[in-house]
Amino acid sequence: MVDATPLAARLRALPFEVRQYLLITANYWAFTLTDGALRMLVVLYFHQLGYSPLEVALLFLFYEAFGVVTNLVGGWLGARLGLNRTMNAGLALQVVALAMLTVPAASLTVPWVMAAQALSGIAKDLNKMSAKSAVKVLVPRDGPGAGSALYRWVAVLTGSKNALKGAGFFLGGLLLTLIGFRGAVIGMAVMLLVVLALSLMRLRADLGRQKRKPRFSEVFSTSRAVNVLSAARLCLFASRDVWFVVALPVFLYDQHDWSHWMVGGLLALWVIGYGGVQTQAPRLTGRVRGETRGITVAWALALAGLPALLALMPLAQVGWLVAGLLAFGVIFAINSSWHSYLIVHYARADGVSMDVGFYYMANAMGRLLGTLLSGWLYQSQGLAACLWVSAALVAASAALALALPRESLAR
Repeated sequence: MVDATPLAARLRALPFEVRQYLLITANYWAFTLTDGALRMLVVLYFHQLGYSPLEVALLFLFYEAFGVVTNLVGGWLGARLGLNRTMNAGLALQVVALAMLTVPAASLTVPWVMAAQALSGIAKDLNKMSAKSAVKVLVPRDGPGAGSALYRWVAVLTGSKNALKGAGFFLGGLLLTLIGFRGAVIGMAVMLLVVLALSLMRLRADLGRQKRKPRFSEVFSTSRAVNVLSAARLCLFASRDVWFVVALPVFLYDQHDWSHWMVGGLLALWVIGYGGVQTQAPRLTGRVRGETRGITVAWALALAGLPALLALMPLAQVGWLVAGLLAFGVIFAINSSWHSYLIVHYARADGVSMDVGFYYMANAMGRLLGTLLSGWLYQSQGLAACLWVSAALVAASAALALALPRESLAR
């Protein structure tokens, strides 16, 4: 017998918190899809205009740099105004950034594109901070299995986001081929406007807003656990981007004669797989059994050995390099998902966005540091040096994690 219950009725029957979580996730998914597509569109389009890979990478400098400030200020705004407003502001800014890129090709100068990327970076981090903070507000805080439930919700949100970002890489290349650069950005802007309208109508007002108005000085966390985890996160993400963002694509293109589509396809598949592993991280880490500090240090040490091993291998054998990249992605995804859970767990219930914003500020600083090191180290020392620095950064992340509090989170 076929169930004829309309989908809308089924959704209305769900608990309010679940419906809000689904709306936030859909909002985050739509944004992430356009974010990944826009990155690939800019990379491919400006490469066609004759920009070198390093020059293209510099177009994203403001994207990363503004993320540092946005996460710091965005967490404070979320606590004062509500996460629904900061999430919607992120969507609106992304629409503006896309609209800026609809100008004629002759007007797409480097400063103009960098400004559009700066807006996009602000939009992305407002949206991400809001989504991650909202989970803390919506998931039940007490009762049996509360820790595991929070971990699973964060893992699904984070993993699905990264899988869609990889899908966005494919979407960007496809749209560029089918309807061109201008048509692609117009289409994505229209899609986000529809999502923004739905979010404005359905997302609960004042989600995550503190009862008292926090001072701006409070954006700097006073929690030892949050500060230590933020420092570990900075090192973790710098360890990825120091070889992944610039060095690896340029190495495959220059030293192994890979086409741009082969390089882009590999990176897209890597990000999709990375996101898929993140969704399964609760199973792979034993569903939050054991002591948090030991879990954090153990997974970081497991990751540190991979780039060191790759640096010792002959990089001319591209098969080993790709295999190492895939293995790094699996272990890195588990580390990243576990960190994402810990920050939501450690964050204050009242003012969660400020702790999460501070943490993702450190995340953005790690990405910025890794991006700059990737270009400089590869140009001056080669890929092996990037891999050794990657291993050292992960080891530093593990050492910092030793200062986390001992805490058992058994189911």
